[in-house]
This record gives sequence, C-alpha cells and structure tokens, in this order.
Amino acid sequence: MAVAELELDAADGTGVRLGPVPGGPPLDTAPRDGGDQRFLALVRLRGRPVGTVVGRVRAGDDPASVLAEQAADEIVVPDASAASAAPERPAGDVPRATVVVATRERPEQLARALDSLLAQDHPDFEIVVVDNAPATGATRELIASAYAGRGVRYVLEPVPGLAAAHNRGVAVAGSEILAFTDDDVIADPHWLTALTRPFGEHPRPACVTGLILPARLTTPAQILLESHGGFAKGFTERRYDPAHPPADEPLFPFTAGRFGSGANMAFRAGPLRAIGGFDPATGTGTAAKGGDDLYAFVRLLAEGHPLHYTPDAIVWHHHRERWEDLCGQAYGYGAGLTASLTALLVRRPALLPPLLARLPRGLAHARAMTAARTAGAVGRTGVPGAHGASTHPWPRHLSRLERRGLLYGPLGYVRARLAVRGAPLPWEGA
Repeated sequence: MAVAELELDAADGTGVRLGPVPGGPPLDTAPRDGGDQRFLALVRLRGRPVGTVVGRVRAGDDPASVLAEQAADEIVVPDASAASAAPERPAGDVPRATVVVATRERPEQLARALDSLLAQDHPDFEIVVVDNAPATGATRELIASAYAGRGVRYVLEPVPGLAAAHNRGVAVAGSEILAFTDDDVIADPHWLTALTRPFGEHPRPACVTGLILPARLTTPAQILLESHGGFAKGFTERRYDPAHPPADEPLFPFTAGRFGSGANMAFRAGPLRAIGGFDPATGTGTAAKGGDDLYAFVRLLAEGHPLHYTPDAIVWHHHRERWEDLCGQAYGYGAGLTASLTALLVRRPALLPPLLARLPRGLAHARAMTAARTAGAVGRTGVPGAHGASTHPWPRHLSRLERRGLLYGPLGYVRARLAVRGAPLPWEGA
C-alpha cells in the first residue's frame, strides 16, 4: 500500500497535488504489473491535515484526481476560502525547545531522524541524543562524526529503559519546553513549531501531543498495525482539562492511550520534574515493557494540568516490518497499560478510589479494544485516526497476546521497580 500526501488546495496555487511522505519511498503511480494501486493518503488543505483516505486506483487513472474525489465524499473538509483567509502565524511566536531522542544501537535510523529534526522550521531549539545502555560506541561515533557543531548533543544513560533515558534528557535540557520523539520517525518540517505553539497560545497546558502516521506500509504486519488504529489520535484539535472532564470520555483520565503517544509529545519542564519525571520502572527496555508515556499523561492530568492534542504536529513512523515484532508490540501494549496504572497507584495512592469507580467500564473497554475481529465481520478495515473505533481487524492470536500483557503488566512493573530502586533522578544527582 503506497503512503502519500494529498494536497487539495496548495497555497502556491497549483491546486490538487499528490506526493510521497517524508521518509517514505517514491510513489509508484503506475505499477509494473498493470494492476490497481492501493493508497493511504494524508489529506491536507493548504498544508493543514484534515483526514486520511484509503483508496484503490485503477491502472490508467490519475491517482490525485481519484483520491481527491474520495476525500470530498468521506471527509468534512473546511471551507477553502476560510483557510486562505486565516492569517499566517510567525514562527517567532513559539518558545525555545529541547528535542530529546532516546536511542539504542540503531545509528542508521537515528541519522534519518536527526536529519529531519535539523530541517525543522522552528527558530530556536537544540537536540539531545540519549544513548541508552549501549552495547557499542556506534551512536557516539555517529554524533561525533556527522553531527558535531550542528546543535546535536550526545548524552549517555547507562540504566536501561526508555523512561530512564527520557529522564536523562530532562536533566540536561536547556529549555523549559521539552519535546520527545523516537529514532524511528521522520518529523514533518513544521512538527516542532506546531508541537510547541500551544504552550504559548493556550492557558496552563503541561503537555502537548501530536499526530503519528505511517511512513510506509509494505508488509502485512505494518498494514495490520495501522488498521488496528496505529498511533494516530485523530484530526481534531482537543484540550483535556481536569477541571472540565470531557463528556465523551467516561474513563477520563485513565484512558491515557487516547491522549497521544511517546513518539510525539512535549512537556513543560517544571510540571514534569514536579511529578518526578517519567517513572523509571516503566517503558521499553524494562520488565514493564512500556507505559512511560501513559504514566506521565495521567499523572499530570491528576495533578490538575491540562493536556493539549494538535494534529498539526506530524511525525511519520516506521512501523516494524515483521510479524514477530507485531506480536511483541501487542503483548507490550497490554503490559504497558496495566504497568502504567500500577505505577500511578504506587506513586499516587489517592487515585485508587476514582480508578475503582471506573473499573467496570474500564474492563469492558479493555475487552472491546483487545477483542479478536475479522475483516469480514467489520467491513471497512479502518484508517489512521480511527483509534478506538473498534472497526478494524485484529487476529485472535494478537488479541490473546494483548490480554496476556494486561495480566502481566503489574508484575512487570514490580520487577522493574526492584531493579531501579534507590537510584536518584538525574536532576537530583546533578
């Protein structure tokens, strides 16, 4: 399935335009076998993302025209004249930021991510690469040889785990706004500007998250993950405020997966440090398997801080290609969720009563989201942004793995917590 960007009304007056996504392969609009071509296209209006379409283009047809017609039928597109009348906001309105990228033994992917970060249109930022429990000196050598003097700093974090690596980035950052992304993404050139702008425009947000879309869909595992919801959280800007709980979120604030994902998030340093940063007993690389981002989201909301989601901040994620990797992700999703909830109760016991009050609905929600589904039973396979719609196929094997992960998560957290007990936070030991 080709992944593309479809511009409906280009600002330069060229009209409808179809092109490859950053970091993705070139578009093959005329397959050699002469057959139909399947597309997943991000639809933009004058640069602003408004939705996605999944379509099939017959041989000989113009893909841009076919997909634009489909977008007109499926997406409520804002009026083009209103979009053109909206004033451009200068990049100078955004605050200075530090971008933290945690990595481990993936220098080629890291280089691709760093090149996209150095191409950002944000006026004032630095990049911190945190090398997490490395087995070789490959990452250090990459930064020294290819990125010296280019605003990229190398930092070592010997304690394994994504949360520990992120906390190291928090400790050394030179900015009040801290953005986090992964080494397997390509950032849209406007990503950092869009991710940091809400801190200046909206009152009191402690966290901002953005949109994550696939860079390529070339294997069954990649397509299945994306049809299951992927990492996308929709195309509507949202504000989650504990003072005004959203009526459509009965499990708020414990449905942390609705708020965003760790590959595309930013925080104010003060509130993040005040809650102790990311729990080092969570995250990839620990026995907990994940949940570091979910813990931070819910913990900040529980302390009364609003969270903001903006689809304008886009990163393109390289999904794992192999079936065995997808199986590991399914198990990790379940484990990370219950590990993060365990961490919340351990570190803030006052959350136990509201969690118990939501437990019956929470169990029903977990059963629905991890249920096995066949494509024939649900019709449409789903598109990015439909996270939580329960209209996507999900094999029984992956369903079982996800549910096993849910059961394992609390035990994984306990094991991980024992492994890091007594270790001070990086900014406390500085």
